[in-house]
Amino acid sequence: MTVPQSRGSGADVDWVGTAAEALPADADAVLIGRIWDPTVEGPTPVAVRNGEVIDLSHRFPTVRDICELPDPAATVAGLDGARLGDFGEILANTGAATRDRGRPWLLAPVDLQALKAAGVTFPVSMIERVIEERARGDLALAADIRQRMFADLGVDLHNLKPGSAEAARLKSLLVAEGMWSQYLEVGIGPDAEIFTKGQILSAVGTAVEVGVLAASTWNNPEPEVTLIVASSGRIVGATLGNDVNLRDIEGRSALLLPLAKDNNASCALGPLIRLFDDRFGMDRVRELEVRLEVRGVDGFLLEAVSEMTRMSRDPEDLVRQLIGPHHHYPDGAALMLGTMFAPIQDRDRPGEGFTHKADDVVRISCPALGTLVNRVRQAEECEPWHFGVRDLMGNLVRRGLL
Repeated sequence: MTVPQSRGSGADVDWVGTAAEALPADADAVLIGRIWDPTVEGPTPVAVRNGEVIDLSHRFPTVRDICELPDPAATVAGLDGARLGDFGEILANTGAATRDRGRPWLLAPVDLQALKAAGVTFPVSMIERVIEERARGDLALAADIRQRMFADLGVDLHNLKPGSAEAARLKSLLVAEGMWSQYLEVGIGPDAEIFTKGQILSAVGTAVEVGVLAASTWNNPEPEVTLIVASSGRIVGATLGNDVNLRDIEGRSALLLPLAKDNNASCALGPLIRLFDDRFGMDRVRELEVRLEVRGVDGFLLEAVSEMTRMSRDPEDLVRQLIGPHHHYPDGAALMLGTMFAPIQDRDRPGEGFTHKADDVVRISCPALGTLVNRVRQAEECEPWHFGVRDLMGNLVRRGLL
């Protein structure tokens, strides 16, 4: 990432967008999330209904508690509470250059859920991971490998089922061509790559800065649908996510995945969780198209689409591999499903592909889930994460909610 430029002033707050852009197009969507409520000096679970933000903490001290209900959407739809403000005004305060800390602002919509992510769930991302590994973080070498690999491969990967006989034959072919990679195992083998994206409560929400390590020179956003999973393994909702990735660091060694993935402000979720009901469920999720826009202060514009229909693994299979008799999550999990976005568009010089620059604005959008927008900074410069589980429990006790 290039040297950061000076921080913007209040005049550039319009990068955050409007409430109409942030919210799903469906007026009847059942939406929950979290805000920081300065009157209680802590996070508050909320519903967003008709543009109003409604306090749910009198019934549910955490979002986790809502997601553990037998029918979260039906309960929330029939629940009333104190009005905490207009969603558009709270969104604007979240992204203001000088936030008014006397008024509420948005947080990531999950709290006690584990932050997990699935990797290499789209064939094109598998190929890019193989290229990363072989190039060892060298952008020019990656471009050369990419050109040769696609010329040699000559296979349509989109309909390939991981773990199938066809997948095993393709793996044998690639190995014979000297293209063995550990990413082939999780990309087309029976077992998915599922890793810890961040620590509980460390995710950031919309309209705030997202972090890339200063040491990284090759990195990108990863626009993803994120499933909200209850402790039973039942999927109760979905939101959008940015699984920020440092391609140079992961490319040096897969053992550096924690360094490439888990950094300050490197996991963005939001704006809100859309709960499953009879109008929105897994059938809709499987058909979603997630759009990405990266707009730089240098005039650079990158646009892409990630189509869920092109996933090589079914989302419910990923959830089964995440949670079950083999592994329990008592507070549930947020599972990012992976992306087909692997940017190779040159930004500065031919053959060097894409990497972030300071102040890039990243928009991840989907009509059914709204828009998650973040501005890129060095992780070391983003707002530090200090409010952990002990702080949350203490705050809820002081408020009489536990």
